[in-house]
Parts: sequence; structure tokens; C-alpha cells
Amino acid sequence: MGARRIEGIIPVMITPFLESGEIDYPGLERLIEWYIAHGADALFAVCQSSEMQFLSVRERLELGRFVVRQAAGRVPVVASGHVSDDPYSQLEELTAAVDTGADGVVLVTNHLDPKNRGSEVFRGNLQWLLDRLPQDVPLGLYECPAPYRRLLSDDELRHCLDSGRFVMLKDVSCDLDTVKRRVAMTAGTSFAILNANAAIAYDAMKAGSRGFNGVHTNFHPDLYKWLYTSGARHPELADEVATFLVLAALSEPFGYPVLAKLYHQRLGTFASIRSRTITFDVRERFWALDAILDKVAAGTEAMRAKIAAL
Repeated sequence: MGARRIEGIIPVMITPFLESGEIDYPGLERLIEWYIAHGADALFAVCQSSEMQFLSVRERLELGRFVVRQAAGRVPVVASGHVSDDPYSQLEELTAAVDTGADGVVLVTNHLDPKNRGSEVFRGNLQWLLDRLPQDVPLGLYECPAPYRRLLSDDELRHCLDSGRFVMLKDVSCDLDTVKRRVAMTAGTSFAILNANAAIAYDAMKAGSRGFNGVHTNFHPDLYKWLYTSGARHPELADEVATFLVLAALSEPFGYPVLAKLYHQRLGTFASIRSRTITFDVRERFWALDAILDKVAAGTEAMRAKIAAL
């Protein structure tokens, strides 16, 4: 694998399913093309948004391989699928991620310390895996909130930096001061701090976060891309776009990732909103859900029009 830089706007990919429950690969192909056409700088495959906890190891491998093939080198791809607590199962999962051919393999922090016992356990489990994974594979870290959010301490982040094996952190601290501290720690290195929280997205970018890696990259990655690359030149509009993105992101609790699948069903990316994570009727549980999506879609187009008019 080449050591490509993992930074910029990096969608956390959703997985379209057929009504039969199998992965919808034609729909996934269209989704990948949509991400790239809308400004993605890289793709994060086989992550929580992909419903990785509900995919078999074989499905995770095939899903990751498909994304790598379809991206065809146009953007780098990172893959995870790291969902187990047992170290041998973790090794199997991460080896499958390596075998996808992705440009990086992402380790989930909570599975390195499943019972939240502290740094000694974290470092021991991490080293056990590092000793067994290929030395030439760039690695990432992901503070995935399921089954619990396990944030890295500064010492743990420094330990990972000093190993020379890691190139990115999907930061789920949701705290601007923490992002700033981590950016300072990684200054002058190729290690990218990638904020995943929409509420602080623009402020984190201005503070040096090397992009955005949150769930609303499934709705308007191009707006985040504009903020990242051009916001500083147009501060008034940047503040307006950033505010819209924060408000739009408040829709996440209304049945995500099905929420994103409804959005893409509207776009014609794929037909089914089938999910293995969300098995209830989102419209029954979340009243006026379609009206919310109407507003997100209208606001997205309004922001795009303002940017295009510059």
C-alpha cells in the first residue's frame, strides 16, 4: 500500500441494502460516484455508518474491496470493520481490512480497551495487534461511540504518534479545546486530526483540523469542502454556511443511517432504505421526518446557489 495522505472531506460511507437484505452493489457504485462528484477527498468504508457491527467478516471484506475497486485510485480509501473485543477476532477483522487493498486500516479505540480499564490495557492490546499487522500498512484511529466512546488521552495519542504507524484520528471528542490540543501535538507531522462533530466543524477547520469526517458528509460533503478550502476567503458566507450545517446536523438522531438512506432514495442513488441497524419504521417513530428532510434539502440547495453566485 502507498502512504497517501488521508485528509480533507472524508465521507463515512453508508451501506445500501436490497430489500432481500443483501448489499446493493449497483447502488453502492452510484453512491461512491456521488461522494466523489460532491468533493470527497477520501472515503471511509466499513465504519459505523456502514453498519459494520451487522456485517459478517466476509461482507466487510467484499464491501471494502468493492469501494477500493470503484474508487480506482481517484481518492484514497480507509477501511475498518473492527468490532470485536476478543484479540484474535480483532486480528481477523483487521487482516480482512488489510486484504481489501485500502490505503489505510482504522482501529477502533474502545475495542483496544473494552472494559475501560485504562492506558496500560490500551497500550498492551494495541501493541499485540501492531506486532501482528503488516508494518507497511498505514493505520488510523477512530473514537467510535459504540459500544462506548473511548477518547484517547494525550499520552495515548503521543504513544501512537511515536510508533510511526498511524496517519489519522477520527476525533469524536466533540470539544474544540481538545481538537486544538491534538492539532498542536501533531503539528509538523503527516498525522491528520479529523474532527467528526458538525457543531464545531468550521471552528475545528480554522484551528487546524485537516478536514471533516462526520455523518452529514452523506448529505452535503461539497458544503463542508467549500468551508474547508474557501471559507476563509468569504467569511460572511462561511459563517452562514457553517450555521446551516450545524442546524442540519441536528437531524442525525432521527433514525440515522436510515435518515441518510431516505435522502439518497430521493436523489435516486439507490431504491431501498433497508437497514440492519435500524429495524423499526422511522416515519412512525419520528413524526414529520420527511418535512425535516425537505428543509435539509432546500437549505443545501440554497447554500450551493449562494456559493455558485460568488
